[in-house]
Amino acid sequence: MGVAIEDRWFTAKDGLKLHALAAGPKHARALPAVCLPGISRTAEDFRELLQAFATHSKNPRRAIALDSRGRGLSARDPNPTNYTVPIEIGDLLAVLDAEKITRAVFVGTSRGGILTMVMGAVRPQAIAGAVLNDIGPVLDMPGLLRIKTYVGKMPRPSSWAEAAMNLRKVMGGQFPAFDEAKWQDYARRTWRNGKDGFTPRSDPLISTALADIDPAVPPPDLWKQFNALAAAAPVLVLRGEHSDLLSRETVAAMRAKDQRVETIEIAGQGHAPFLVEAATIDPILAFAARCG
Repeated sequence: MGVAIEDRWFTAKDGLKLHALAAGPKHARALPAVCLPGISRTAEDFRELLQAFATHSKNPRRAIALDSRGRGLSARDPNPTNYTVPIEIGDLLAVLDAEKITRAVFVGTSRGGILTMVMGAVRPQAIAGAVLNDIGPVLDMPGLLRIKTYVGKMPRPSSWAEAAMNLRKVMGGQFPAFDEAKWQDYARRTWRNGKDGFTPRSDPLISTALADIDPAVPPPDLWKQFNALAAAAPVLVLRGEHSDLLSRETVAAMRAKDQRVETIEIAGQGHAPFLVEAATIDPILAFAARCG
């Protein structure tokens, strides 16, 4: 049986309004879970996981999924140069403090995983465990370049069928087994359809954060941040089988850094695996239960 998912509202230090989805008992014995989406993704990606956390038969817990600024129902920043990891970390810390979350299990997809790794350096005591969904300290250039081609640049569709078709054109190599229903679900997590027609759930100007990606210049690695995270808490790394952003070599190197690092490859998916079915949700629930 499901539970209600509620809207939560917060104010960033610069006054920007932030939104999150939350579910589950506020005073559960188990530690809360904090879910962070990808660069142009929203808290909507975590609805199924929030439900699973909140209704777990043995370890129900409070779970919250944040819309980073400019995403979902959080306000769009009038200055798009603020779509940066340092500012988004500040927003995350403000939400944690407002919710009085001093320690939690973090689940970070892509950009959300980068935020989680940085949290390992800036507030390690807050992390009881971390799930990194198709992200690591080394970002492969093919994935970065592909992401740069579509973030903030997807054409506005005129129908759900067209929205799904456009996503398939860009993401088909990452999710070759998706049927039409899954592409439609992906589309509905990407767009809204209201009185003004189709509008993206995230600010197209988030593309500003990707402007400096250059195939001739590898991005700086995040080994320092990952090492701090792995020293602070157990880590579970999920990698999509077809991922072009997180290589098997990087996953192996992450596992070699600390014996507590667990790794799972998600068959049939790429960057980044959707956390909507048992194959991806159950390992996260089991891992969280081991973390507290």
